[in-house]
Amino acid sequence: VKCKCSRKGPKIRFSNVRKLEIKPRYPFCVEEMIIVTLWTRVRGEQQHCLNPKRQNTIRLLKWYRVWKEKGR
Repeated sequence: VKCKCSRKGPKIRFSNVRKLEIKPRYPFCVEEMIIVTLWTRVRGEQQHCLNPKRQNTIRLLKWYRVWKEKGR
């Protein structure tokens, strides 16, 4: 149960994404999850665990790959 991210994730503005990693949530976990580091003026940097099966997460991954290819 600890290895899975919650089904409901935070609302993410793509422009606030600083870093995106695909790795297990904890070292002893087998299934990989998506760890996103967001930055906002109010809260600073925050890490969120996203479920890779959610539609919003799939859209985020697609956008992030395109964004990285452009060299930003």
